[in-house]
Amino acid sequence: MGLTWTLVAAVLFGALLHASWNALVKSSPDKALDTAVIHLVGSLLAIPLVLLTGWPPAAAWPYILASVVIHIGYYIALTGAYKHGDLGLTYPLMRGTAPLLVALSSSLMLGERLSPLAWAGVLAVSCGVLALGLSRHAMERPRAVGFALSNAVIIAVYTVVDALGSRASYTGGGNALQYVAALFVLDGWPFALIVFMRRGGAVAWPYARARLPVAAGAAVASFGSYGIALWAMSRAPVATVAALRETSVLFAALLGSWFLKEAFTVRRAMGTGVIVLGVMALRMG
Repeated sequence: MGLTWTLVAAVLFGALLHASWNALVKSSPDKALDTAVIHLVGSLLAIPLVLLTGWPPAAAWPYILASVVIHIGYYIALTGAYKHGDLGLTYPLMRGTAPLLVALSSSLMLGERLSPLAWAGVLAVSCGVLALGLSRHAMERPRAVGFALSNAVIIAVYTVVDALGSRASYTGGGNALQYVAALFVLDGWPFALIVFMRRGGAVAWPYARARLPVAAGAAVASFGSYGIALWAMSRAPVATVAALRETSVLFAALLGSWFLKEAFTVRRAMGTGVIVLGVMALRMG
């Protein structure tokens, strides 16, 4: 399994999609409710895809159910991070720490061995991503940093679980699309029910109806982003795909600057350059 330029292009596009829906959540007036609506709509949109592709084989289901539970924690930490900190601070911390954790865990659990150059690429991407997020502002937002770093661990866990599940689906006669479609059908409901019960129907349903067009676009972006990632992980080492996917931070920095009026500093430009070097090392490694 190797990282071809086709895979690189696909994962970069998925990274753009991921940054886009995260920017929508950050810009929303009720981040938890928007996250719930987005992924509930994603669950509904995935139903026709399951009817088209069929359910994944039995071997994939333990991973799907585990991932659904893990994603509840992911959504809680995500909304907490965005509630207490800027996109430019929290998004890089969440996404920059995870690739190192994925690389270590995939080496232990999946038996993947990265070349020294690939390891250098993982480290460069992670350091560049963290450079985009770390600042004096981080010390002023300890709760945001705490939620973001907690979510980095959760991201690493579900990445490995879903990589294993996607491969189990493939070896069992299915494919990654079946896995991600089944995951999305189930994934949106638990967190949405929790948030809707806390907000109450009188608040949640009118808000959901008003935000439906935005939520539908974000749901498609979320589905496409993760579907591309799992497809790539079935064809290339999980650690390299996970690190490459975190180039979404580049897009998040630009979106934060353009649409959320967050500063794009010299430090962020330097972090961007380090990430680009890391991507090249991943491809050559």
